[in-house]
Amino acid sequence: MLAFVPVAGAAGGLAQVQRIPRQTSPTVAAVQGIVSTEQGLGLGGVTIVLQSSTTSPGVSAITAGDGSFRFLNLAPGRYQVTASLDGFLPFTQGDINLAAGDVFPLQFAMKAVATGTEGLRELPRLPGLGPKPPAAPRELAVSSPYRNLPSMPPPLNESEAKPRLPLPTDEEAFNAVPNRWNFPYPDYHRYPNFEVPYVKGHWYDPYNLNKLKGDKPIIGNQTFFDFTFTSDTFTDGRRLPLATGPSSASPGEYAFFQRFGQFALSQNLTFSFDLFHGDTSFRPADWRIQITPEVNVNYFKVQETGVVNFDVRDGTTRLDSHLGLQEGFAEVKLKDLSNQYDFISLRVGIQSFTSDFRGFIFSDQEPGARLFGTLDSNRYQFNLAYFAMLEKDTNSGLNSMSYRNQQVMIANIYRQDFIVPGYTIQASFHFDKDDPSFEYDTNGFLVRPAPIGLVVPHAIRSYYYGLAGDGHFGKYNIDHAFYQVLGHDSFNEIAGRRTDINAQMAAVELSLDKDWLRYRLSFFYSSGDKNPRDGSARGFDSIFDNTNFAGGFFSLWDREGIPLSGTGVSLVTPGSLVPDLRTSKTEGQANYVNPGLFLYNAGVDIDLTPKLRLFLNENLLFFARTDPLELLLFQSNIHTGIGADSGIGLTYRPPLSENIVLTGGVDALAPFQGLRDISTGRTLLAVFANVRFRF
Repeated sequence: MLAFVPVAGAAGGLAQVQRIPRQTSPTVAAVQGIVSTEQGLGLGGVTIVLQSSTTSPGVSAITAGDGSFRFLNLAPGRYQVTASLDGFLPFTQGDINLAAGDVFPLQFAMKAVATGTEGLRELPRLPGLGPKPPAAPRELAVSSPYRNLPSMPPPLNESEAKPRLPLPTDEEAFNAVPNRWNFPYPDYHRYPNFEVPYVKGHWYDPYNLNKLKGDKPIIGNQTFFDFTFTSDTFTDGRRLPLATGPSSASPGEYAFFQRFGQFALSQNLTFSFDLFHGDTSFRPADWRIQITPEVNVNYFKVQETGVVNFDVRDGTTRLDSHLGLQEGFAEVKLKDLSNQYDFISLRVGIQSFTSDFRGFIFSDQEPGARLFGTLDSNRYQFNLAYFAMLEKDTNSGLNSMSYRNQQVMIANIYRQDFIVPGYTIQASFHFDKDDPSFEYDTNGFLVRPAPIGLVVPHAIRSYYYGLAGDGHFGKYNIDHAFYQVLGHDSFNEIAGRRTDINAQMAAVELSLDKDWLRYRLSFFYSSGDKNPRDGSARGFDSIFDNTNFAGGFFSLWDREGIPLSGTGVSLVTPGSLVPDLRTSKTEGQANYVNPGLFLYNAGVDIDLTPKLRLFLNENLLFFARTDPLELLLFQSNIHTGIGADSGIGLTYRPPLSENIVLTGGVDALAPFQGLRDISTGRTLLAVFANVRFRF
């Protein structure tokens, strides 16, 4: 009837508890336990009374459905526990000695009271009364809540099986609920002022049940609507090299490097409307319609003219705005391929797509058609995509509604749990068909073709073959990629002739999680062109990359972009690691005659608290080849060293979700001799902050 489990260090004080340094010594104790039946089932509704030998009255509690109970904040001393429940024999346990800091565990079983005469001792019958009369049959009380089972006809003989009762109909066995989404939740509080499992939602509350967030259908039982609003504010003060021509505004200054100071502010407001039919969990949607307009307002201030606009009369500041349609597509599921949620779907319209794990080759929002799905219980995922590229607004980077004479085709396949569980491998193919065009950006600068050498519109046909992986082997995380690009450029401006493309890119990152730390080591390589004039373009370039690697947002080289003075092109463009000498990543053409890059990275991500994360990042940058730079700048003996790119940043999430994210940091690039040769010896700096609110 009684199962008592003592624990070392409880009432008896069998072990000395080791405490955290500077922890306040406890002054109270506790009792907790479980009450069960003799069969081991938790017994709820038991009244537990804890009585102190020195104080009165005692305290009481009722066991939960699983039989658990607890008493907290008890004064040290001697106690007695009494348990009672109708239909069970009472239980008492005394001599419970509690010291400060003790948690006394108590587990016992209560014995049910015998029903009727079962288990009772029968008194002896006097001989003169004769034999005992038969017992009268028991009858249920009129108020008994139990139904009498229907009587069955007796079998014809002992060997004949008894007839089975018919199964109840669905109407008899189930209580139909017309709309499970509007089923009322109980007003239930497990603990006072602590845990509330069921909370009534409101239209303005994104954390609880909300019809605007796809938690409940808006039409019928399977048509949902999900509205997402995002406010993204980015501000950036930086010191980058600027080369400007002579101007009457500053007649006494040289026409090369002048004042480096810049300030940029960008505000994006995104409104996403997603209507879909299906379930809110694992099963892919039957159909979906999504529209995402985005508004951008940006401000830019520099200290020199001829930067914010080709026309120096526009001064040194620029305020601009743009409305772009970043998503506008329809999606339909074509077929279910298995009962394990494998499917094949088609999406047509402007859509977001990133072709690999880190955005090395293509990551953009473009109009097109994408066939995608899964196989073998989601172990395989595949994409077949075609995009007709749009022109971008220069100052916001958002879509315009003009076609830019470029088409991109992508095919990739992923295999999860390849070799070992937790590691995913991907094979991919990209085709870039960029036709000849002539384009000036919003600020009046020529972006296609690049304004270097002989300015001739030209066509590019490039084919990318890639293998990438992401996951972990045991405790070590690994992320890697390799790409080979082949093709031709009908006329490369630097080479001054038609070129055949043959270039490579490789990247690998190893990381180790150690409690609240993640240590990172990574390497990135893009091939460079050794002989720009030989007709073979060996410098690697992407289609439209948006790289998150080697520090990403916390790397000045990756985030800011550095112009190459006096050429009209950039050494590296924002959101890219490759020094491709493009006019612009968003509006220019790929250039496969470039110096290439060696990048060595080390960093650590530190979870200071569940809400606050610190990033430390260090990159060492070197050109793979300097020959294209020497030809472009008419300068010999350029060194390969670029610089040491150091970054530190913080990310803070006050609600422990992505609804509010605050990010800030400081980056510095200390130049090596190669950057001094072609640009400046001054340290490049950037101080930035980003505030994101999402509903």
